[in-house]
Amino acid sequence: MPELKTVGLFLVTALAEIVGCYLPYLWLREGKTIWLLVPGVLSLAVFAWLLTLHPTAAGRVYAAYGGVYIFMAILWLWAVDGIRPSTWDLLGSAVALIGMAIIMFGPRST
Repeated sequence: MPELKTVGLFLVTALAEIVGCYLPYLWLREGKTIWLLVPGVLSLAVFAWLLTLHPTAAGRVYAAYGGVYIFMAILWLWAVDGIRPSTWDLLGSAVALIGMAIIMFGPRST
């Protein structure tokens, strides 16, 4: 099922981006070691590479990816930051995922 593969790829891509941004955050805001920048940069490189694996136009991929990123950021809020998402967080994530599905899987004229 190509739709499931696409969503899975988006989820892994979002995780790579979030980790790549979170590690410098830990260095800059939490006073952790500067060496966190090394895996952070590698994670962002993986993120960029993963975006290239989608077989559709880059602009469409970036637009749809944003919806999955929102969903993953809310999961990160819960799993890593320890903050339970509000009903509005969950509703916003659902709307974002619906938007992603419309953009990626809606019918197209050829």
